[in-house]
Amino acid sequence: MLRWVSHHVGLAKPRRFERMIAILVSLVLAVVAGAVVWRYQLASELAPGSPRSWYFAYVAILLGLGIVCARWPRITMVVVSLAAIELGLGLGSVALTRHDLAKSDLLPSDRPREVIRTWHPLLQATNVPTSAGDSGKYHVNSQGLRGRERSSGELRDKTVVAVFGGSTTEDLAVRDGETWPERLEALLGGERFAVLNHGVTSNSTVQIVIRTAFYQPAFGVQPDCAVYLVGGGDVTSAHIRSLDPGFADYQTPLLIDALEVRRVERLLPSASPLLRLLGRLAAFAFDTARPPQPEGQLSGDPDPALEAIFTRNVRTISAINRQRGIATIWIGEVFDHASLEAASWRGSLWAPFVRVGDLRALLSRLTGILQREAASLGDTYVAVDETQFEAADFWDGEHFSPTGSARFAALIAPRVAAACRKKQR
Repeated sequence: MLRWVSHHVGLAKPRRFERMIAILVSLVLAVVAGAVVWRYQLASELAPGSPRSWYFAYVAILLGLGIVCARWPRITMVVVSLAAIELGLGLGSVALTRHDLAKSDLLPSDRPREVIRTWHPLLQATNVPTSAGDSGKYHVNSQGLRGRERSSGELRDKTVVAVFGGSTTEDLAVRDGETWPERLEALLGGERFAVLNHGVTSNSTVQIVIRTAFYQPAFGVQPDCAVYLVGGGDVTSAHIRSLDPGFADYQTPLLIDALEVRRVERLLPSASPLLRLLGRLAAFAFDTARPPQPEGQLSGDPDPALEAIFTRNVRTISAINRQRGIATIWIGEVFDHASLEAASWRGSLWAPFVRVGDLRALLSRLTGILQREAASLGDTYVAVDETQFEAADFWDGEHFSPTGSARFAALIAPRVAAACRKKQR
C-alpha cells in the first residue's frame, strides 16, 4: 500500500514532481477551505443542507478528485484549477464586500432558502405559495402571504388587520408562530381578529402603494384596518441623483436580484460561485432588466427628493384606504443601530449612498414625516421607542429575534386594537 501511495504521489523513482505539486496544491487549498468551514461553524453560519454547505462539499469533491487523479496531470490541472477559482470567487468576493470594494459577494447563502419568489410585472417579485407537505419554518399561503391558510368564511366573522412592509414585517429571521403579526393576532384575540402578513422583503412604499391599490384583499375579504411598518426600504434610495419617483433607478429593479427571481440564475446551481458570476454577466449582457447602477454621493444630510416621494406615497396609501373605509395605522421601522454600526461594512449592501452611522438620522426624518402626515390625514400613528429594545431583540440589527417580535407586538397591540375598534364603531 505504501509503495502504491509513493508511486501515486510521485515520490517513487522515477520521481514525478508534477504529481507532488498537484497534490500539494490540493492539500493547501483543502487546509484553507477547512479553516473557513471551521470559522463559519463557530459563528453558526454554516447550516446543514444550506447552499453554503453544498458549496464546501463541492470544493471538497474537486480537491479530492485532484488528489485521486494525480496520475493524469491534465485532469488534475482542470479540477484543481476549478477548485481554486471557486474558492477564490467565493471567499475573495466576501473579502471585497467587507472592505466596501464590491456591492455583493458570490458566496452561497448560509441557510436553506425558506421562501421561493417569482418575477412579477408590477412588483418585480412576489412570493410563491409553499408546496403541500413542506414543513419548513416559513409558510406562504395560497394568497402569497406569510402565514397559515385562511377561508373567506373565517375572515368575514373577524376584524381583519392587513400589515404591510418589508423584511421586518415579513419577519424573515423567526419561525412561523413567532412573527410579530402572528403574535399581534394572539394579543388582539384570535377569536375576534385576523392579522394577515402582506410584508415582502426589500419592499419600499413604492411597492406598498401598488400592493395597497391592487392586492389588498385576501381570500376575497377586504381588511378593516391596515398597519404599515415603513422607512427602511425607502432609505435605500437616499441621495441617488435625479431620483425617479417610482425608485426605478435603483430600489425597484434591485428587487429582481435581491429576491433572486432572475430566471438565468435560477437555472444554475447556487453552490458554484463561478456559475453565479456567469449568470450575472449574462444578465448584464443580454437581460432586458439589468442590475441597476445608480449615480449619487455618500451623505448624511436630509434628502428632500426622497422625503417628497415618501410623503406622496404615504398620502396615496392613506387616500386609498380612506376611500375604502379602512383605518390606516403608521409605524416607523426600528433598528438596533449599535449592532449595525459595529458591522458597518454591511450597510452598503442595501443603501449605496448611506453610511450606517447616518441611518438613524435619515430614518428619524421619515418617521417624523409619518407622524406629521398621520395627524393631518386623520390616521393613527404608533410611536415605538427604540430604547425599549435590547440587542438580543434583533437577529442582525435589522430583523427581530423571537423576543424582539414579541416585544414589538406587545408595544403596538393596544393602539392597533383601539384604532380598529374605533373604525368598527
